[in-house]
Amino acid sequence: MDVLGPRIVIAAFDGWNDAGEAASSAIEALRSSSEYDLVHSVDPELYFDYQYTRPSTRMDAEGRRQLTWPEAGLWRPRDPAPGPEFWLLTGAEPARTWQAFASEFIDIALRDDITGLVTLGAMLSDVPHTRPISIFASSQNEQVREAHGLERSLYEGPVGILTVFEHFAENAGIPTASLWASVPHYVASATPSPKVTLALLDRLEELTGLDVDRQTLRTEAATWEASIDAAASEDEDMAEYIRQLERTRDTWDSPEASGDAIAQAFERYLRRRDDGPGDRKR
Repeated sequence: MDVLGPRIVIAAFDGWNDAGEAASSAIEALRSSSEYDLVHSVDPELYFDYQYTRPSTRMDAEGRRQLTWPEAGLWRPRDPAPGPEFWLLTGAEPARTWQAFASEFIDIALRDDITGLVTLGAMLSDVPHTRPISIFASSQNEQVREAHGLERSLYEGPVGILTVFEHFAENAGIPTASLWASVPHYVASATPSPKVTLALLDRLEELTGLDVDRQTLRTEAATWEASIDAAASEDEDMAEYIRQLERTRDTWDSPEASGDAIAQAFERYLRRRDDGPGDRKR
């Protein structure tokens, strides 16, 4: 049996961990592909600052106004297919009491015999939209790294809720893995980013075997890339900048580029994450 076990939680949160809405869109694609039941949701009063993550309002079918509050919840598949079960953990990144927030979900995970955790994140990076999206796959668990050929992140600095979950899960005996996608920073406003979401789901399938229909996403990714191409064709400075990024990326992808060099470049991106749109940090 795989080291991540037969019951794996896939986690992604809105906020700093979710450049281009790529990670949360991946979870949404998974939720849309099957039926899930809510196992546990947190009390938003305990964890969210409503001036930071505001409630929203909408009209229901009878014309009555409804309020929707920030949320985070754990979902299980209603009719799991043969093989590993894939649960989903998603919602807004909390504004306070992160240790209690993580502990609350880890307690539920232990109660329900969760055997593995895979977190999905996305970061703004100096990468071209025209090349395959880079996914940095890592784990702090030696057995997971050996079983799946993952890196060990050596990043030191500010973190988001995903890193907190990984830490609490590993301390509770639940092995973890992490997938981080690089989102071209110059298209930060072109959200969602279907090409990045597609890359995350492709890598997730390689890691866990979780398969979901991605044909619509592939079409959306092609349209997204074409729209950026069109914008660049009308802006020579942008076009030249993209060409520079392409040359750098092609150098990384050359046979001479070492895995260490690529990992070091990724670490540099992480350290710079508090620059640029959204002021996102991992």
